[in-house]
Amino acid sequence: MTWTTRPRSEHAGLVAVRAGTGRPVLLLHGVGLRAEAWGAQLDALASHYQLTAPDMPGHGLSPLDAGLETLSDYADRMGHILQSLNSPAVIVGHSMGAMIAVELATRFPQLVEGLVALNAVFERSSEASSAVCSRASALDGETSADPSPTLERWFGTDQTPQREACHTWLSEVSPMGYKLAYTAFAQSQKPSRSDLSGIRCPAVFMTGQLEPNSTPAMAETMAEICPGGRAQIVEGAAHMMPMTHPGDVNTALFQFLKEVWQ
Repeated sequence: MTWTTRPRSEHAGLVAVRAGTGRPVLLLHGVGLRAEAWGAQLDALASHYQLTAPDMPGHGLSPLDAGLETLSDYADRMGHILQSLNSPAVIVGHSMGAMIAVELATRFPQLVEGLVALNAVFERSSEASSAVCSRASALDGETSADPSPTLERWFGTDQTPQREACHTWLSEVSPMGYKLAYTAFAQSQKPSRSDLSGIRCPAVFMTGQLEPNSTPAMAETMAEICPGGRAQIVEGAAHMMPMTHPGDVNTALFQFLKEVWQ
């Protein structure tokens, strides 16, 4: 598929790609990306569900708000969108979006009927925490960061349309929007064990077999702590599996959504 820009509309103070009709599914992307990162899921699920994929503040076409310092600040913004949907939703988040999704599930249990956390980080090692915080502190908020190191972490040396699309988005994102989001992502200690143990809806924690940062062990531990959780590991996938392994991700999403809304 191609990763072309999709039409957007204003939604609860941000902008979002909306598609389909039916039960609502909220799609939350990660740092440096935009709603189009969900292109394969938007195409597959829109014939069955009402999809809302917002651009994170300072990403895509969404404005950069004041007061964005922590992951909870970003959850505040996404909570406005969740509250504006026509009925309780399933939230699907990727990377930082997955961490936001977990917080929304704990804050708004009456509005979240299911949670899918893709490539979520949990209890980083001290070495990993130091590395991600160092990358955040190197951002000046004025000049665009070189996307090459990020792309190498996500895709290795593979030159693919998915890599090219991510290169474009990382190059075009607001430098300050990227710095604020990446800093919140790097410094966050969420989700906590108490957050996960308090989730009452069904939940799936998925990551890639080859993912070095949002590891299979993290997904399995989160699933063990969450009362209704289960882990799923995608063979041969790494960080950008919604784009690189859409068949596996979409199959898992369809199965989960049918379980939630029997």
